Amino acid sequence: MPKIIVTGSDGRFGKILQKINKKMIFRSKKQLNILSQKSISKNFKKYKPNYILHLAGLSRPMKIHEKDINKSIDLNIIGTCNLVKEASKFRAKIIYISTSYVYPGNRGNYNEEDALKPWNNYSWSKLGGECAVQMYKNSLIIRLCMTEKPFVHSKAYANVKSNFIYQEDAAKLIIRILNKKGIINVGGPSQTIYKFAKKNKKNLKKIFSNGEFPKRTDMNLKKLKRILS
Repeated sequence: MPKIIVTGSDGRFGKILQKINKKMIFRSKKQLNILSQKSISKNFKKYKPNYILHLAGLSRPMKIHEKDINKSIDLNIIGTCNLVKEASKFRAKIIYISTSYVYPGNRGNYNEEDALKPWNNYSWSKLGGECAVQMYKNSLIIRLCMTEKPFVHSKAYANVKSNFIYQEDAAKLIIRILNKKGIINVGGPSQTIYKFAKKNKKNLKKIFSNGEFPKRTDMNLKKLKRILS
């Protein structure tokens, strides 16, 4: 197995990944500060990785990307740019975890070649990171739709379709496609968020989006299925 550094391994998803594959080199946000070129360079020189699995960044709460755009830009765009620059020096492959929210969210079934139009600041910040990764050909962008298990909310949209998948399942899929390049949509079957979450949370309440959340953020997963088959 190639030598893989994982950034942001002290986050929710990083902790799950550690349980599944202990052979990777897991670096917390303090051990590898993506806003410090010196910190990044130190890690590259010490571990000489073949791959960088980039999990560090800012996600929830979504509102923070509206309230504090400086933090959003720093952690999701500039931090990613810093990693790409260092990865290119060492010719290490970078795997970037993006989001299905970079698609417009009005018709669904988006494939990897479809036009992009983020609908909130979080998805703009993730697309900003994608732009840097796209410039470096030894890379993989994973547009992912995942959530924690059990589902953390007491309500779920019954008129919003997505490809939600639990983090444990997402981690297993990512490990299987690390050797690929380009862009790959990753998630579960297209279904309403309510239908997805109801399977494991029986007392879940239905709510309906009236424009505050796009109704069709679901992606086409044919490329993923073809790779896995």
